[in-house]
Amino acid sequence: MTALIGLVSNATGNSTRKKVPLWELLWFSVVANTSITGMNLSLMLNSVGFYQISKLSMIPVVCVMEWILHSKHYSDKVKISVLVVVVGVGVCTVTDVKVNAQGFICACVAVLSTSLQQISIGSLQTKYSIGSFELLSQTAPIQALSLLLFGPFVDYYLTGKLLASYKFSSAAFFFILLSCSLAVFCNISQYLCIGRFSATSFQVLGHMKTVCVLILGWLLFDSELTLKNILGMAIAILGMVVYSWAVEADKQTESKVSPLPKEASEENVELLKQQQQSDGSPLKDVELGKYQP
Repeated sequence: MTALIGLVSNATGNSTRKKVPLWELLWFSVVANTSITGMNLSLMLNSVGFYQISKLSMIPVVCVMEWILHSKHYSDKVKISVLVVVVGVGVCTVTDVKVNAQGFICACVAVLSTSLQQISIGSLQTKYSIGSFELLSQTAPIQALSLLLFGPFVDYYLTGKLLASYKFSSAAFFFILLSCSLAVFCNISQYLCIGRFSATSFQVLGHMKTVCVLILGWLLFDSELTLKNILGMAIAILGMVVYSWAVEADKQTESKVSPLPKEASEENVELLKQQQQSDGSPLKDVELGKYQP
């Protein structure tokens, strides 16, 4: 559905198509499909509690991977706020924790591939100066085609059932179509958020979804909302507020202390030299650091 909307948007001229090397798109699609498969396998093989723990581990994993790949450093304020978010979401979601060898391996693959995929979304947008929807419209067709080709075989290997044996009903078709339509907005928001902010910010913001699920479940479906859930949600929201403040404070600090680029300084020197040549006046040491006779 995402690929179809992207193709229609490009055909009608509502979005532009910027060139991204095919090998980059193929590599990204492999990582993204591994993420999808790994997350589903992790949920299938592990308990819900361990699955939630693996999702919580993505924030520190993303931070470490951004430090390794892009030499990105985080202030103590950001680290503390991330820790508060992880603790809060963990308190309100983690219950039973059961793990086995296969589930643990799948969880590790899922966490690493998902973290790498989210970091790659931001780096590809920056590297090729491409918008979030333009990038999504180029990666979605490759992902859709590969999953349609290999997905049924993987399903059969895992469950022993062919996809064609499923009996479709009008209700099933409607909810599949509804799920795919909503997923388009989910995909677009992911690319937009990562492109505008960072993979770490997307992870922190993404845990607000967990809070909303708990609240809406209580309001709409009479799900149980315990004091433990409320306490965890409050801690998580507090961590998100502190994270927003910490990131903004770091940006202001960097803008105050960041020096002018070397290229800008060299350009200023050349302008001063041209001025000296045009009017014949000597350049002073306060302008170039040394006297030019």
